[in-house]
Amino acid sequence: MSIQYLKTKTNASFVRPVGYRFPAGLGSGNLLVNYLVVAGGGGGGGGTNSASGASGSGGGAGGFLSGTLTVTTSVSFSVTVGAGGSAGPATGQGGSGANSVFSSVTSIGGGGGGAGHLYTPAPAAGNGANGGSGGGSGGSTGATNATFGTGTSPQGNNGGINTANGNNSRAGNGGGGAGSVGGNSIQNTPAGAGGSGSPSSISGSLVTYSAGGAGAEWASGGNGAAGTTNRGNGGAGGTGDSSGGAYSGGAGGSGIVIISYSGVQVATGGTVTSSGGNTIHTFTGSGTFTANATFVVN
Repeated sequence: MSIQYLKTKTNASFVRPVGYRFPAGLGSGNLLVNYLVVAGGGGGGGGTNSASGASGSGGGAGGFLSGTLTVTTSVSFSVTVGAGGSAGPATGQGGSGANSVFSSVTSIGGGGGGAGHLYTPAPAAGNGANGGSGGGSGGSTGATNATFGTGTSPQGNNGGINTANGNNSRAGNGGGGAGSVGGNSIQNTPAGAGGSGSPSSISGSLVTYSAGGAGAEWASGGNGAAGTTNRGNGGAGGTGDSSGGAYSGGAGGSGIVIISYSGVQVATGGTVTSSGGNTIHTFTGSGTFTANATFVVN
């Protein structure tokens, strides 16, 4: 059965009648997509191994970027999902997370959290690393604080720092999050909380991504918790306690890339689902996104 199209007047464009679809091949050469690109979170810093030890700080969250982008059909776009940063060993800074990339969008990995330290001036391992969000400054028994890591606007925020400079500032500080700066510790307790994350419903459910890792209390004993996988969260700091024990920080959580568009599936790549009239491509590992060269306009 042939389909007839209506013409409004001489030299005017064809009009698609209600209830009809254009044949395959007459779709646009571009596809408008929504994206969420979250980088890997930074690892938490470790505590010191001394009877007067200080605790490690939380890693910064992976960079958080969302928006819309027009992609050319039949062109393959590489998708990179950043790994979380390594856990900081005793007296060691946490590792920074890796970047996540989709097309021209790059989210920066979270900065590693600073280690608890005993020295003046503070050692390099006590500093929070810069990143999408910055790692927190490590707890200190010295006369000066280490530095906090700085975040990258608009992807994230700075890490926290001790509010009482010098001795008896042993608790760790929070890593920055996409929603807020990392929390500052107050002397030995309480430790600084991790910065808040940012919510997104691109997956079809409201999920919070890119939260900073928490700093560790002093004299509580324990390794830092790891950041949540595929959320880009920072790892928590490790404790340096009064009995001479020292504990490692937690590893940062890996990132994620999610791409969605209105209507039926017209592209390949990632795990494909649908929700609310949108097709959703979720990448929990690296891959390729390609919009079909001849898709049908709905």
